[in-house]
Amino acid sequence: MLINKTQNGDSLTIALDGRLDTTTAPQLDAEISSGLEGVKNFVIDMEKLVYVSSAGLRVLLKAQKTMNKQGSMVIKNVCDEIKEIFEVTGFDELLTIE
Repeated sequence: MLINKTQNGDSLTIALDGRLDTTTAPQLDAEISSGLEGVKNFVIDMEKLVYVSSAGLRVLLKAQKTMNKQGSMVIKNVCDEIKEIFEVTGFDELLTIE
């Protein structure tokens, strides 16, 4: 999975490309954990993401909990397959998806 980070002041966008699974979730967790300090607006762009596993969902939930305390988090450009995963797991109720 490729991770592209773009920071502009207190806004951070992370664009994901590939699969967010057991192998790649720790990489994303490390990127998010080290990058959220001082961030008020966090966007995860999933335009090129093709799959999310339960390990990936845990990373997204952890990021959402952090951002609930300091600002907002939005997930954008979600494909139909990942939308279905969010709906089946109830994550569509926990995350802001645009």
